[in-house]
Amino acid sequence: MENPDLNFTVRSGPTEYSGARHFHWYVSVIPRLTRVAGFELGSGMFINTVLPEAAEFLRKVVVDKAAGVGAGQ
Repeated sequence: MENPDLNFTVRSGPTEYSGARHFHWYVSVIPRLTRVAGFELGSGMFINTVLPEAAEFLRKVVVDKAAGVGAGQ
């Protein structure tokens, strides 16, 4: 890690706390070591970047729930 890119996220109070008198904000500084970026780190939601052609193939995969192995047919 000589000079990694950094992600900055600003955290604030949840919307349920809109009437609270006190709630602090804080900034997270996170070195970018993987492909997860600021949106995912800040929101907790992950963006799916699969191409439509690959998504169509993945929708057809059948998973054997007992073994946890994809049957593929």
